[in-house]
Amino acid sequence: MQEIYRRWQTLPGNVQGSLIALLASLISVLMTSLIKHVGQSIPVVEILFIRQILVLVIISPVILKNIETVFKTKVFRFHVLRGSISVIAMLTGFTAVVHLPLAEVTAISFVRTLFTTILAILFLKEVVGVRRWSSVIVGFIGVMVIVRPEPENINAYALLAIASAFFVSSINIVMRKLSQIENSSTIMVYQSIIVTLAMAGPAIYLWVMPTWDEVFFIVVIGSLMSLMQWIFIQAFKVGEAAAIAPMEYSRLLYAAVIGIVFFAEIPTLWTLTGAVIIIASTLYTLHRNTLNKRLKAPDGP
Repeated sequence: MQEIYRRWQTLPGNVQGSLIALLASLISVLMTSLIKHVGQSIPVVEILFIRQILVLVIISPVILKNIETVFKTKVFRFHVLRGSISVIAMLTGFTAVVHLPLAEVTAISFVRTLFTTILAILFLKEVVGVRRWSSVIVGFIGVMVIVRPEPENINAYALLAIASAFFVSSINIVMRKLSQIENSSTIMVYQSIIVTLAMAGPAIYLWVMPTWDEVFFIVVIGSLMSLMQWIFIQAFKVGEAAAIAPMEYSRLLYAAVIGIVFFAEIPTLWTLTGAVIIIASTLYTLHRNTLNKRLKAPDGP
């Protein structure tokens, strides 16, 4: 175990961030799949509200342990901004999840990578080389192969998925700023409280009494949400936003497998072709992250 930890510590920051993001992406798809299942009978906003209540319960030990420091922040407006954007991103994204095939909505969500790269250049002044730009563009082409955008295929839920992708990419940029000046606990606590308060009114108004099975699934959703959120924060602490973003392409593979097994959604040839392109792009990005770090490392003391 110590040897594994030692080797992990020697990995470049962008590589660590990329690998952490791959794990977070798997958890994200598992959570999304459960929301798709429960959302067939329970309003999305109610699911999200109950989930946020559970998140608050789960992180309550962190709040109590650090009660004197966890709420201290000099950038409260950034927490409010992130929480507000998160509410919009979740409502639009998960509504699309309930009404679109899992693989399709996952593919559409990959537009966020292009959004994140552009926003990282504009607001974070990150330098993105030609090769990484090319990798992002190739991955985006893979998404287009899957979606095959045509006027007759576009519907309101697809537009919601695209809107959600933009807002999620905006969250990534705010997260990059926050993670440099705030600890993970403070970020997670403010996020949970703000989102819970925002969801409360609509959830109560649209309330549908869940069954015990649905309650169980929502509990699992809340647990996965807490885990995913914390892992993503760690990824952005050690890596650049533009480097981490392409790793989310792996969600398509996860979504395709889960779609086949649990929702009888058989991927088309277009989906498989696009997946190959996207996975190749992801692997190449990981390779470039490693190579660039080695080239920048000094030759000696």
